[in-house]
Amino acid sequence: MSALFNFHSFLTVVLLVICTCTFLKMQFPTFLEQKTGFRGFFWKAARIGERLSPWVAVGCFTMGVSIIFF
Repeated sequence: MSALFNFHSFLTVVLLVICTCTFLKMQFPTFLEQKTGFRGFFWKAARIGERLSPWVAVGCFTMGVSIIFF
């Protein structure tokens, strides 16, 4: 089933995008400088990861536990 139709898979993909964009912004800050266009989406995901990092970490941990045990 596609990740768009399965809510659990959709949340997993969103959390992975946020975590990956935040990591890339920390490692290569010039890569996500552009705030508009296609890269703007990834800049916004990185900003969410920076600002809400405790909540994103809790979401990743919860998602990992649910994938392992359910």
